[in-house]
Amino acid sequence: MSIKKAEDTWRIRLVVPHTALELYEAALEPYFDAVLCFEIEDGGPDHGKWVVDAYSDGPYDKPAVSVSLSLAAEAAGIEEPAVTVEHEPPRNWLAENLLAFPPIQAGRFFVHGSHWAEPPPEGTIALQVDASTAFGSGEHQSTYGCLLALDRMAAAGEVLSQGQGRALDMGCGSGILGLALARCWGIPVVATDIDEESTRVAHLNAEKNGVSNLMTVFPGDGFTNAGVQDPAPYNVICANILARPLCEMASDMAKVLAPGGRVILAGLLINQENMVLEAYRASGLCLRERIELDPWVTLVLEAQPNIPS
Repeated sequence: MSIKKAEDTWRIRLVVPHTALELYEAALEPYFDAVLCFEIEDGGPDHGKWVVDAYSDGPYDKPAVSVSLSLAAEAAGIEEPAVTVEHEPPRNWLAENLLAFPPIQAGRFFVHGSHWAEPPPEGTIALQVDASTAFGSGEHQSTYGCLLALDRMAAAGEVLSQGQGRALDMGCGSGILGLALARCWGIPVVATDIDEESTRVAHLNAEKNGVSNLMTVFPGDGFTNAGVQDPAPYNVICANILARPLCEMASDMAKVLAPGGRVILAGLLINQENMVLEAYRASGLCLRERIELDPWVTLVLEAQPNIPS
């Protein structure tokens, strides 16, 4: 897997019955950067079926995808569904949406853009994060769920204390979760993402929020990077990615988690929860809490503490 640069976005969409969903996910995942699935619940003719969206940063292999979709239809025993293709060239959607980005409060965290001139509510921790070319402004349920999980951990006084501990924001996007960790606890945070543009934005956000001295931000390919391995173990790891990559990194994540440490996982749909839990339980972690924000769910898992013999 190579580090990616921002490019045009291609999306293909198709509608399939639930019984064929996994076949189509498997058919598309080798060729696309992300595959998202949503159930249709509008009471219409496709009610109960699933929309499958596959996204690619840059042109995708059309002949190979066509063959893969044909094989999926044959294996599912259905007619090949209609496929719509959308191509969106680079656009300055940041400028288009900046003023429309309202502040968001998730527990003690108050997320606002640079255009927000009012003081933050009393007792909150302000995070300045503009809607940008990197994912993570607090608006999406997956990011919001992670912030709620961090807020609850702080309220309980568990795992981390002021200036004590170390955290990892894997797949950091805008760096919003790393910012929350650094601002709330004043601890060192490693923030990394496979996307170079995301790490550029995360680095700028660390500077804007006065925590560049605490956050180490760099592009990298998951847990193979020495920048991730060398500072381990981590007391808290946040990973707001997608379900299948989360499953693939379960073992590596568990290896760099400190005894009694917490993992906060997001970017997964409720119907993918059991698959993700199975992968992390197999790596020795147990479920501590779940935060359901339909159709997404955030999972908080815990490593067993070392027990003196």
